[in-house]
Amino acid sequence: MTLFDSPSFSNHEGVHAFHDEKTGLKAIVAVHSTARGPACGGTRMWNYASAAEALEDVLRLSMGMSYKNAVADLEMGGGKSVIIGDARTQKTPELFQAFGRAVESLGGVYYAAEDVGVSVSDMAVARTQTSYVLGLKDGPEASGDPSPVTADGVYRSTLAVVRRLWKQDDLTGLTVAIQGIGHVGGYLAEKLAAAGASLVMTDVNTGLLAEVASRTGARIVAPDAIYDVQADIYAPCALGATLNAATLDRLSVKAVVGAANNQLATPEIGQALFERGVLYAPDYVVNGGGIINVASELRARQMGTAYDPAWVETKLARLIETFEEILDRSVTERRPTHQVADAVAEGRIHAAEAMKLAA
Repeated sequence: MTLFDSPSFSNHEGVHAFHDEKTGLKAIVAVHSTARGPACGGTRMWNYASAAEALEDVLRLSMGMSYKNAVADLEMGGGKSVIIGDARTQKTPELFQAFGRAVESLGGVYYAAEDVGVSVSDMAVARTQTSYVLGLKDGPEASGDPSPVTADGVYRSTLAVVRRLWKQDDLTGLTVAIQGIGHVGGYLAEKLAAAGASLVMTDVNTGLLAEVASRTGARIVAPDAIYDVQADIYAPCALGATLNAATLDRLSVKAVVGAANNQLATPEIGQALFERGVLYAPDYVVNGGGIINVASELRARQMGTAYDPAWVETKLARLIETFEEILDRSVTERRPTHQVADAVAEGRIHAAEAMKLAA
């Protein structure tokens, strides 16, 4: 199969492969759309089994960023980058300097930020070689770690779902099964526990898992057992595709609201959840708080101003309103939430494309 034959290619504007022999850098940058502005999206470092697997991941993630940025009503397009390697053992400053030079060579078509396996400090190293990096912690426009804002958006979305399904304003009496308590999941766990939820959680990082569980009173289960937990809400906050043919029948929840990207292994899984009466909160909608925070940095840089938390709050509140509208349309149109969310995103992207052509 060639790149253009891949079902995940989806009319990407550009796919760029970078290799630096001296540092060992092997990276792919995918630019899905620049209709609404420069492509923006995080950088993931993962020990992929093959280059083909890395390519498939970056293509899916890149398109997801186009949709996420459009639904969040940001003046940014969608892109993503992956670095092939073990984030625990293969990170070096030189590697991220080489990555920064790769991003610089694209001339501003793509802005990078942190994602799984990559920290804000890693991005600061890349920033020494390029200005096209966001999500920094230093400087007046710096937005810092986007994880708390991402968690806040997922938390607010969870409350919106709880109001609809259980007619209550907090999570008292409800159980949430959280898969992954890393960058975002840990912040989310604390918010859910404070709102009265009983938590069951898992993560491959047993030390961090024990620490978060001790703060939140959560029950710990083995990674594969999370799907069999008797819970009201499943919150996938690790890698994607955990909603698949193998896990679908194991879930007993009434709703899925989590921070992970690409939670549905296939669109058909979303249809199956809908038919079973499980409310699925589209991932790229509810986890959009992080990219809003990152977008504030680009906005501040363009305007020559400082980071503005009020702007972030306004955008985040509007995103939750959009999520509520998607839930309403799902009911009135009798179709799955992921299809409605896609329609909203595609409508906004196509409108931007039409404006560019008319200009």
